[in-house]
Amino acid sequence: MHGNDPGPDCNKLLQALPREDFELLVPHFVFVQLAQGTVLFEPSEQVDEIYFPLSGMVSKLFVMRNGMAIETATVGREGVVGAMAVLGQHPSRVRAIAQLPMFASRISATQFRKAAEASNPVANLCIRYNEVLLEQARITAACNALHSIEARFCRWLLEIRRRAESDTIMLTQRKRRSQATSRSGGATG
Repeated sequence: MHGNDPGPDCNKLLQALPREDFELLVPHFVFVQLAQGTVLFEPSEQVDEIYFPLSGMVSKLFVMRNGMAIETATVGREGVVGAMAVLGQHPSRVRAIAQLPMFASRISATQFRKAAEASNPVANLCIRYNEVLLEQARITAACNALHSIEARFCRWLLEIRRRAESDTIMLTQRKRRSQATSRSGGATG
């Protein structure tokens, strides 16, 4: 770790694991810092790495055939991105992108599957969190259908504020001209 950088125990899912199950994962974590706009994976790509956010936020975007995308869920320190790869080779159904600058603990899907095979709590963590994401997508769909754009925007800002853990939120209105984004840091456009 680097000075004040958060450790893997800053992730609330990892905190909830029994210590011996948590210890199955720790040796395989790589600490990463992700710039805002970093794409973790695109639709149809194999999910080869699982991310446990330690700060910041990941947006999960459903991408339409015409290239337009809509946010269906967000993941912060309470969650995990890519955990369904625990079931085996798993193509992503969404684009996952760092919405805010963030730190994360990253683990290969292969190592994560090995830990899940050795630990029911690790395997159950994936299934339980998938249910959380499904519920979040349902709430988002209901809000999009029933509330004004102003109310939806306010809900989204509150969600970002909670994840940023700050009253200062670094976002951009920049519209992407292309689906292509750099995995090393920035959105094009």
